[in-house]
Amino acid sequence: MANCLVIVESPAKVKTIKKFLGANYEVDASNGHVRDLPKSQMGIDVEHDFDPKYITIRGKGDILAKLRKEVKKVDKVYLATDPDREGEAISWHLMKALKLDELNEKQVYRISFNEITKNAVKASLKTPRAIDMNLVDAQQARRVLDRMVGYMISPLLWAKVKRGLSAGRVQSVALRLICDREEEINAFIPEEYWNLEAVLKQQGGKKPLTAKFYGDKNSRIAIHNKEELDRILEGLENQAYVVDEVKKGERIKKSPIPFTTSTLQQEASKVLNFSTQKTMRLAQQLYEGVEVTGHGTVGLITYLRTDSTRVAEEADTAARDYIEKQYGSQYVAQGEQTKKSNVKIQDAHEAIRPTDISLTPVVVKESLQRDLFRLYQLIWKRFAASRMQPAVYETTSVKVGAGDYSFTLSASKLSFDGFMSVYVQEDEKEEANVLLGNLEKGTVLQLDKLENSQHFTQPPAHFTEASLVKAMEEQGIGRPSTYAPTITTIIARRYVAKESKNLYVTELGEVVNSMMKQSFPSIVDITFTANLEYLLDKVGDGSVQWKTVVKNFYPDLKEAVDKALVELETVTIADEVTDEICEVCGRNMVIKYGPHGKFLACPGFPECKNTKPYLEKVGVPCPKCGKEVVIKKTKKGRVYYGCEANPECDFMSWQKPSTQKCPKCGYYMVEKGNKLLCSNEQCGYSTDK
Repeated sequence: MANCLVIVESPAKVKTIKKFLGANYEVDASNGHVRDLPKSQMGIDVEHDFDPKYITIRGKGDILAKLRKEVKKVDKVYLATDPDREGEAISWHLMKALKLDELNEKQVYRISFNEITKNAVKASLKTPRAIDMNLVDAQQARRVLDRMVGYMISPLLWAKVKRGLSAGRVQSVALRLICDREEEINAFIPEEYWNLEAVLKQQGGKKPLTAKFYGDKNSRIAIHNKEELDRILEGLENQAYVVDEVKKGERIKKSPIPFTTSTLQQEASKVLNFSTQKTMRLAQQLYEGVEVTGHGTVGLITYLRTDSTRVAEEADTAARDYIEKQYGSQYVAQGEQTKKSNVKIQDAHEAIRPTDISLTPVVVKESLQRDLFRLYQLIWKRFAASRMQPAVYETTSVKVGAGDYSFTLSASKLSFDGFMSVYVQEDEKEEANVLLGNLEKGTVLQLDKLENSQHFTQPPAHFTEASLVKAMEEQGIGRPSTYAPTITTIIARRYVAKESKNLYVTELGEVVNSMMKQSFPSIVDITFTANLEYLLDKVGDGSVQWKTVVKNFYPDLKEAVDKALVELETVTIADEVTDEICEVCGRNMVIKYGPHGKFLACPGFPECKNTKPYLEKVGVPCPKCGKEVVIKKTKKGRVYYGCEANPECDFMSWQKPSTQKCPKCGYYMVEKGNKLLCSNEQCGYSTDK
């Protein structure tokens, strides 16, 4: 009979860990949290020192009953939940729910491991400890703060806007980041610029050389318009093209650092086209254990929620030994790349890495389904590359003079591939080596032709999941465990729409963000939220008491809610009456708001329940067929302008069309800020409204 009980979070870990331990150990799972704040109320006693009221989560009663029976059979209980503050809190809740702190005859320990391997699990059993209440309190503080924001602000938004709105502490800031970016994009006015290139031939050379216009002999010159281009072309007429300078050098491309949660999510999005949620789900499987032919159930990667790039000495040594045997000693890194960041790093964990470097992608490929394999391969290659030498390029840069102006040529050739023999990122493709080796100062080149092209500056890119995670990390918003659920939440609430990879704010999201900025500026303030995250970290290391953070946060929140309640109550949102007649009862239909935006409804509800889509006309004829342009929304909630005659007419525009035509090319103009822009991107004409 087993003498020890090991309780983990996930049932998927049970089989993996059971394999490492003998018959003396029973292993079972809690299936995540077993206690939480009630859903029916805020569950925080603000009158009595902000004590949280925890209850057993619905459906967890049977699990706890089973665990209680198992506890009675053993002498020792090991709480082996995940190695972070969420996992620490689950262990504490288990201790309370199972009343382990009241069973004096039982020995109760907390153990944690960064990877689910035999060595790591057995080592943790040799170094058991007490539950770290600082980490528990950090999680309690986060949970209480999030509950306060959600349960105090959401009902207010619901009452004010008459629809199912809700607010969240981190989600609201993430939404603001997206809204701010959308405003930047909408306010952006493109600026014209021109590129000029000289296609040159070298005597005896087969391939032409393409040199880019640089400027005059002293400095760089930007070409802003056709007039400036024409002046330069005039100055280049009948000029000789002579090599003024040749510089040869070496460029070092540093090895990458191992993955953190954030960088793994970013790279998996960019390379594999995975959402943050999918990346974390697959990484969880790799961490908890998968069946590998010839090896049984194996935890393939270390813990997936981390912002540290630290690597255990044993793993570092194993990786370098592997690289030396497979690639040669010249490929083994001499030092180690470290992460540069102003954000506090939680260094209790390691970076995300394979648990065993010898379990190469080739070894495990047949055992993993396709997406699991692709993610594991990405993690394995990144870690191996981090222990390898930098790549080295031979570079050549050439200045070519032509009268008063100069052009430049540059090329590079990979001379030592280093880490790139294993891992090549999308932006690390080898540049073409277009130069011949015998170019030297004074060489005369023959002009074949001058090529020019008109361009316009581009607005900031819309956020993708990957770039939003990067921005949140850089701003100190949220932590590794919160990036994916935060993004998932704002998409699920239809505040944000995801189309292709881009994130667009919806009409609903704009309303919520506007109200939050107006009534709760501190909640959506990036600096305030980052400082709050810092305080939660200080709770985690024991420097600050968790209730001190809550006590300081609550009064300002309460004051803001009370103030908003009074101010917002003075604003009555009356239903807007339209000219649309209800075909059922003849009344003028009114504009209502639902979870997906505006719709038309009969004011005779509940006697008449007629509703229909709301099409707001913008007073502009369709540029294609002449009928009315109306405001529409995609299935995901993004606003656009389309023809009322759709699908017969397929006109659509992301910007509001204007009645004016472009005087340059005849295309229709669109409104952007205080400018009118030609809808023909090749034209680029713009003017003030």
